[in-house]
Amino acid sequence: MTNKLFVGGLSWGTTDESLREAFSEFGEIREARVIKDRNSGRSRGFGFVTFETKEDAGAALEAMNETELDGRTIRVDYATERERERERPRR
Repeated sequence: MTNKLFVGGLSWGTTDESLREAFSEFGEIREARVIKDRNSGRSRGFGFVTFETKEDAGAALEAMNETELDGRTIRVDYATERERERERPRR
């Protein structure tokens, strides 16, 4: 179990601040971030919320999964670390 949550199905209008505000009632938040497209700067429709404790993250997951945020039903799950691509040998 981790203290970082994945939040999917975000509205295009959801910001880092509104994401933080929506989850703040469940505990101290270390970081709340909506992921944006590198080229356009627009939201990619998902983000991450990192809590100070695993317990707070668990409470937020239970309460917020399948609820509405900014007019959209969001999906909340524990974030998994993406395995970094191994460096390819240079020729």
